[in-house]
Amino acid sequence: MTTLQEVIQDKLLTEFSPLHLDVINESHLHGTPSDDSHFKVVIVAELFDGMRLLQRHRAINKILRDELAGPVHALALHVYSPVEWHQLHEVPSSPACRGGSKLD
Repeated sequence: MTTLQEVIQDKLLTEFSPLHLDVINESHLHGTPSDDSHFKVVIVAELFDGMRLLQRHRAINKILRDELAGPVHALALHVYSPVEWHQLHEVPSSPACRGGSKLD
C-alpha cells in the first residue's frame, strides 16, 4: 500500500526532477499521530531558478491539488533554487499547530 507521503514524493519527483527532496510527515507534531495530514516539503530544483516564491508555491500546489483538497490539512513548503540551497545554513522549522481542521 502506498502512503500519502510516498504519493506526494512521487508527484514532486516526477514533475520537478529535484536535486534534493524531503517529504516529512509531521502529523505527530500536531496531535494527529495516526493521521497523514501535516507535511513539510523541502525541495531544490533548477526549475525554481528565477521564479518568485509565490510562483514556486503555486506550481507545487497545482501538482498536489488532489491531496490539498482531501487529506492534507497543512503543507509547509521550503522551496529553493540550487544557488539558494547552497547558501542556506538550515531549513526553518515548521510552526506550531494552532489547532483546527477541515472537520471542525
